[in-house]
This record gives sequence, C-alpha cells and structure tokens, in this order.
Amino acid sequence: MLLRQSQSLKDKRQVVRSVLERLRNAFHVAAAEVESQDDHKVIVLGVAAVANEVAAVQRTLEQVRNALRGHPVAEFVSAETEVLSPMF
Repeated sequence: MLLRQSQSLKDKRQVVRSVLERLRNAFHVAAAEVESQDDHKVIVLGVAAVANEVAAVQRTLEQVRNALRGHPVAEFVSAETEVLSPMF
C-alpha cells in the first residue's frame, strides 16, 4: 500500500495500526506489517487465515483485498496470495 500524504513514520504507524485492527476484527485473520518498516510512504502487510476448506480461505483473503482497495488514505498497489493445504 502507498501512503502519498504521509510525512513521517508516526503518520504511517497510525494508519498501519488502524488497518491491522480493522482487518483482525472484521475478518478474523492474523495480520502484521512485514516489510518496509522504515519507509514512511510504503506499507507491506502479511495476512494469514486458517479454515478447513481452501475456498473459505480464498474468500476471506479476497474480502481482505477488497477492504484494502477501499481504504480512504492508503492506496492499494498489489497483492500476492499463497494458499497452503495439508499434505495428507
């Protein structure tokens, strides 16, 4: 995500904290900032979801992407998705 208006790491931390809290509460996922912590204009998030069906995880992650695309301050740039399934 891109924060065009951010002037400092403090500005960025405020947005990151808000986004992470919203994702965790709305979608019951684990989420954290995983890269670019020192760049006040870039947010890179990692999001994890667990379910008993791959389709449920994919739906949840799509909902997360849609929520991030609609964020009023941070611009959604791209996403990478990897779904792991059990090897039984």
